[in-house]
Amino acid sequence: MSRDPRYDLLFEPVRIGPVTARNRFYQVPHCAGMGHREPSASAAMRAMKAEGGWAVVCTEECDIHPASEFSPYAEARLWDDRDIPALARMAEAVQSHGALAGIELAFNGAAAPNRFSREIPLAPSDTVVEPYDPVQARAMDKSDIRDLRRWHRAAALRARKAGFDIVYVYAGHDLGLPMHFLSRRHNRRGDEYGGSLENRARLLRELIEDTKEAVGDRCAVAVRLAVEELLGEDGLTAEAEGREVIELLAELPDLWDVNVSGWRNDSQTARFGPEGAQEAYVAFVKQVTSKPVVGVGRFTSPDAMVSQIKRGVLDLIGAARPSIADPFLPRKIEEGRPEEIRECIGCNICVTGDNDIVPLRCTQNPTMGEEWRRGWHPEIVPPKASDDRVLVVGGGPAGLECARAAGQRGYAVTLAEAGRALGGRVSLESRLPGLASWARVRDYRLACLAALPEVEIYRESRLDATQILEFGFEQVILATGSAWRRDGIGRAIRRPLQGCERPGVLTPDDLLTGTRPAGPVLIYDDDHYYLGGVLAEKLRRDGLEVTLVTPAPDVSHWTHNTLEQNSIQKRLLELEVALRPQQGLSAIHDGEAELACVFTGRRQRLPAASVVLITARTPKDQVYRALMRRPEALAEAGITSLRRIGDCLAPGTIAAAVYGGHRAAREIDQKQYGEFQREVVALSQGWPPFVPARLG
Repeated sequence: MSRDPRYDLLFEPVRIGPVTARNRFYQVPHCAGMGHREPSASAAMRAMKAEGGWAVVCTEECDIHPASEFSPYAEARLWDDRDIPALARMAEAVQSHGALAGIELAFNGAAAPNRFSREIPLAPSDTVVEPYDPVQARAMDKSDIRDLRRWHRAAALRARKAGFDIVYVYAGHDLGLPMHFLSRRHNRRGDEYGGSLENRARLLRELIEDTKEAVGDRCAVAVRLAVEELLGEDGLTAEAEGREVIELLAELPDLWDVNVSGWRNDSQTARFGPEGAQEAYVAFVKQVTSKPVVGVGRFTSPDAMVSQIKRGVLDLIGAARPSIADPFLPRKIEEGRPEEIRECIGCNICVTGDNDIVPLRCTQNPTMGEEWRRGWHPEIVPPKASDDRVLVVGGGPAGLECARAAGQRGYAVTLAEAGRALGGRVSLESRLPGLASWARVRDYRLACLAALPEVEIYRESRLDATQILEFGFEQVILATGSAWRRDGIGRAIRRPLQGCERPGVLTPDDLLTGTRPAGPVLIYDDDHYYLGGVLAEKLRRDGLEVTLVTPAPDVSHWTHNTLEQNSIQKRLLELEVALRPQQGLSAIHDGEAELACVFTGRRQRLPAASVVLITARTPKDQVYRALMRRPEALAEAGITSLRRIGDCLAPGTIAAAVYGGHRAAREIDQKQYGEFQREVVALSQGWPPFVPARLG
């Protein structure tokens, strides 16, 4: 297929100082949970994006000195020359596919508590370290500023030696120390680095000039700046000082990478922000500089990308999450296949990898993070290893992905779904407020399946063990899902809850399939992810009085990891949902629910005509257990492999279900399951380097 000429603009080269990007697709710096601990995995992941057509591929934050480090989080590291080989591996891997490699040098000041190095953090003024470490940063004196400039210059030279094409000066997300100097709420200095905006911008100017002088003949110098903090007069705003900073330094760097701050605003979930949401804040930048501008907006539509460029908003289409969901997004547009883009759903499950200090994962792209350790490619799967026929039972996210990947391998696949609709929980949950984009998980896979003649789909085909045995498939994969428990058992409650058998006690399954509860409604959320909050929002918008009870410190507590807890709690408060955190559910009575404080056990009763229990789920594995009780019948039917995947195996996230389905398809006909490479740190020769003195 040929490219749609409407999108030719996206494939024009862009000059960035001394280097040229081959097109306008730019993977901005983003965390990956790998960093300095897993350089091979990081290099393979970034290289996959370069192979997929991204013209620029950047690292995550790269700590430049032990005086500012983010342990235990696995960011990149460039403290001394010993760190060069690991980063050079990534730069070389990216460049081997014709892309430019960028590195984001970071010194984060009071945002970095230095848990590993135990160095006292540095800041413009004496201040506490955020968020909660019992540590304070000390105010930098002139010698500290000179040291910082020297450290940053040395890191830039190392980045050049490692082979990078673009070197960043980082002043974004309320993290980079230059941004702290810019901010009135962080900078209370009375010298030439404080007071007026020109003074507060002095350090940023000096770091740009130092970096240009050090590497600017070969490397482009980029600045990442948050031009809007959404804090009103307490922060930088696009109408005032955010704009003025760009005007002051307009022509100094080779590229401006602009966004909003902090991270939860910059990486807003789809529930709280649409595609292109940052335009209102960054559109002014190109009006005040001649240098190329890159920005983000969770862009997945090529039409939206072209619009950004034609209207003079951006020169380069920046992406983190869309490049994770589909590393081959640019190539699909270039080859006239935009309908095949695996669109980001904006769920931020990728972000949880960094927060959990593990390699990132993606709901849409199950191969993300597995490029090196499992050798997985997002577009290529190994061909089938036998003529076995595959039966997939269940058309939810796990079953759809398993059928898709197995069909792509060339296996003859039959997918049997008990109901009329495909998509399972994705189809149901995408009807909830703000979750419409989650239907992309279903829609992408249905589009792929429609193009695979190897796959047959049968709806309204509920199968039992006897029927499965009669069909005689060699490979049987069960993706029959799970059901929310009705007895209250979960994390906090370990025995059936008193009163669960009463009328008016419901689960999410009831609400998602159309049951309307009577009010007032009490939602008991012991799941702590998104569902409790979004169901409370839905019922409140339906006009019901709603109380949300949770034993956690705040509502939807796990969504701190997806950067949306604050937005969820704010929305519920604005909707006047009554919130009762740190409360357990001890019993359900007629028209009432009995709560107990998780600390004191003190009890109280609340009116509740309906109680919705969001606790744990039970796998729907009855068919699997029935088959496993008949090993002789399995052998007689010719079934050589019987597996459970997704929620049928162990209820989890949609991302886990998609991953499980993909892995099962790749492991068809494998003798051994589950192996992957891991990076091992070798001890240096001559250990130990010294012998400590004995005490006493």
